[in-house]
Amino acid sequence: MLSTLTVVLPIFALIFAGWLARRIGVLGAHATTELNRFVVYLALPALLFGIVAKARLSDIWQPAFIAVFGLGIAVVFALTLAIRLSGSRHLADAAIDGLNASYANAGFIGFPLALVALGGDAMAPTLVATLLTVCVQFAIAIVLIEIGLQAEARRRSLVIKVGASLLRNPLVVAPALGAVFPLCGLTVPAAADTFLKLLGGAASPCALVALGLFLASEGQNSAKDTGAAALLVSLKLILQPAVTWVLATSVFGLTPLLTHTAVLLAALPTGTGPFMLAEFYRREAAITSNVVLASTVVSIATISAYLTVAL
Repeated sequence: MLSTLTVVLPIFALIFAGWLARRIGVLGAHATTELNRFVVYLALPALLFGIVAKARLSDIWQPAFIAVFGLGIAVVFALTLAIRLSGSRHLADAAIDGLNASYANAGFIGFPLALVALGGDAMAPTLVATLLTVCVQFAIAIVLIEIGLQAEARRRSLVIKVGASLLRNPLVVAPALGAVFPLCGLTVPAAADTFLKLLGGAASPCALVALGLFLASEGQNSAKDTGAAALLVSLKLILQPAVTWVLATSVFGLTPLLTHTAVLLAALPTGTGPFMLAEFYRREAAITSNVVLASTVVSIATISAYLTVAL
């Protein structure tokens, strides 16, 4: 419990710093949008490029683990998408809700928590989970959002417009370019690596501060928003790790270490990725901010309970 709290507490501190800066007037009404644009166009692409460019193929290629963690994401994402679309939710918003219910905060909480709970052998599968989350899952969500928005504008040229939007999207382009390095056996130059570390290191803290800014400027939530957020938090913290555990133990037969790593990472709270997209595409972000905050708080208890029972 104490180790979990130690990892999660700085996250709340960053959110609170953004909230306080907005409340006392240090940062203005446009700070949320501008800070989020910095994350989306500069910091996060640098982080994604660096992660992919420096990854070793032997570390990444773990087919059974990829299948378990990826299918755990897919089941919850697809179920959430179906539920929200059945309620007449716009496709773009439903895709963001799908992220809310299945986008684990693997990059920011996953590495330190897995290291504390499972040791250094959990770092390679944690990298795999991070790549699946911040690259593959993110890209699929962006495709669905673009389809929803472009279809709304003009259905006839949907494929061309979606393709063009994806080619201009830094969150898709950056990891794709980064993949060239391990595939071709290249090494990132030292100066470029330092640049990527400096810029990429700003992604998570800036996103959390932006979330705090957003929360400080939001009015009261409706009962509908609260109910939707509660559903998404339940899917994230209960269903996703449960599905992942069943896949790991009953379908793919992962080793105990890989099973614990997959379930622990699936049980992580929602990361800031959905909030970034909601702000970037100017979609309604109140539910997303509530899910990120609530899932982070509740996950202290749920993750601690899993670690107590499993280890």
